[in-house]
Amino acid sequence: MEPRLLRHYRTHAVPALSEQFGYKNPHRIPRITKVTLNVGLGEAPKNQKLLDSVVEELGVITGQRPIVTRARKSISNFALREGMPIGAAVTLRRRRMYEFLDRLVSMAIPRIRDFRGLPTRAFDGRGNYTMGVREQIIFPEIDYDRVGQIHGMNITVVTSTDRDDEALALLREMGFPFRGETPVIIGQVN
Repeated sequence: MEPRLLRHYRTHAVPALSEQFGYKNPHRIPRITKVTLNVGLGEAPKNQKLLDSVVEELGVITGQRPIVTRARKSISNFALREGMPIGAAVTLRRRRMYEFLDRLVSMAIPRIRDFRGLPTRAFDGRGNYTMGVREQIIFPEIDYDRVGQIHGMNITVVTSTDRDDEALALLREMGFPFRGETPVIIGQVN
């Protein structure tokens, strides 16, 4: 069974984007290629349990085992040596990516306290969107009672286009709630 967000992309987003930008070739229509979640922990070298809990939580959120990121070079002011573990990261593609984005847009983002919408200025100039999450407990998969320490994460959505306006239109059609806009409700019949 195909993910709900992928079905929404094929039935609603593709026709809307081809009409909006006048694409004749269906391969030019932008799509999401991957999603990367990254957690950086400054105190990871001192607290191995915290790193283990972050790896476990990322695995629960994404359904995929994360990799432990390590320091590239030594920095004496931070008591950091080359090769020390400093965080964890996961790259999602295909089915898991669409399932994660569906849960992010429909369940996790609405749970953010005082949420007023995602900023539209967080594009990198190459069609990729990065957002920061301050608390991992917005994801319903995380058991609040088992959380040792609250930490944030960066979520990067990589698209196949290199233009920010096309990527913004794609994410709008995929249901991302940007500031000052009414989001598209996935699965709603027009």
